[in-house]
Amino acid sequence: MKRRKFLKILALLGLGGTAVATGTITIAKSRNPYYSGPESDHFDGLNFFNPGGHPPKSIVEFFRTRFTSPSKKWPDKYPSPFKDEPPQRVEGDALRVSFVGHATVLIQTAGLNILTDPVWAERCSPVSFAGPKRVNAPGIDFEKLPPIDVVLLSHNHYDHLDLEAISNLHKKFKPLIVTPLGNDRILKNHDANLRVAVGDWSDTVELSPDVKATFEPMHHWSARGMGDRRNALWAAFALQTPYGNIYHVGDTGFHDGKNYEAAKAKYGGFRLAILPFGAYEPRQFMQHQHQNPDEAVMGHKICGAEFTLGHHWGTFKLTNEGIEDQLAHLEEARLKHNVGEDIFRALQPGEVWHVPLKAPIKV
Repeated sequence: MKRRKFLKILALLGLGGTAVATGTITIAKSRNPYYSGPESDHFDGLNFFNPGGHPPKSIVEFFRTRFTSPSKKWPDKYPSPFKDEPPQRVEGDALRVSFVGHATVLIQTAGLNILTDPVWAERCSPVSFAGPKRVNAPGIDFEKLPPIDVVLLSHNHYDHLDLEAISNLHKKFKPLIVTPLGNDRILKNHDANLRVAVGDWSDTVELSPDVKATFEPMHHWSARGMGDRRNALWAAFALQTPYGNIYHVGDTGFHDGKNYEAAKAKYGGFRLAILPFGAYEPRQFMQHQHQNPDEAVMGHKICGAEFTLGHHWGTFKLTNEGIEDQLAHLEEARLKHNVGEDIFRALQPGEVWHVPLKAPIKV
């Protein structure tokens, strides 16, 4: 029993960006196994960092929090009543988004099919027998996916990077995987045949003649194991389309809203933002890596989004808040900031949203 508990803790430590997993042991390294390049305002020659921000918590802080903070129990199952079978393509100015679960969203617009942070695994963990387990099935069965053109991979934590799903997507569709610096090495080490476009913050990748994706900052960190903390970069994505901009943020601390302000100044606003709002307690431990619902709604307003899809909730228990707390706190935030439920939505897996071009004007 003790051995199994110890193995579970090790699995959780390897997970990365959550309260149960922020204790990745830092091992001194003389080199970065994923990336080498010139120093910048967010790379010190060995590790990436958040400019003017905060590093991840230490292993000591992780264990102190784990054993002293109360954690609400989640149900073993939290099934969704929805199941999506998407069309092959969505053309023109239509924008169809389908929530697969956690941070995985299918975006269909301008003739492109784009997946964010695809995870179909039963657990988001480096091992199959331990770590956070799904409480609901993916909202789209893998075999029912339309042809996937692009995968936006924000960072390498296990709840965002499922290497088996990536390989399966390549076998079936050969999509272009767009990901920040260093993650290309992780992907290629797993499957050398993958099509990968890698970039730094502010770099741009053309997805089609009409659509491009730009890497933008988010306040987070990275790790796949116990010795590669912050060796690969993390990024949000701004999609520029003829029918409005889309802003996808995989994981982020609020960071005083600085990245949202910069995105608004750069792009003028967004037709749709896809923002995380779950996995945020205990606050003193999580605040610099996961925003809470109140911060997510503020982020929606600051970045100038017409509509926002809230994600990173209700699939994997990563932190201490209850599964229903996430929705209750989101509703409180919407009321506090006068944002309607039709403007900032939290879909269940398999639920679909046909996003309008413009939010209705309040009279």
